[in-house]
Amino acid sequence: MYYVYALKSVERNYIYVGLSNDVDRRLLEHNNGYNKTTKAYLPFILIHQERFETRKEARIREKYLKGGSGKKFLRSLLK
Repeated sequence: MYYVYALKSVERNYIYVGLSNDVDRRLLEHNNGYNKTTKAYLPFILIHQERFETRKEARIREKYLKGGSGKKFLRSLLK
């Protein structure tokens, strides 16, 4: 199984979208500062995740959520 997940910075207006086979582990890695891209936006909360059978399906959804319409969808979840 592969998961596409979205994290929201608690202190800043920033949403990160990623792909992993273990969302809990990845959230811990992000919050412990192991990811250079997200380190400046700590801490994070998980706001969304979706499960996929294949990495290819997950990658397609990840790309969508990283785009304008996808970010708009994610922001609508916060209201």
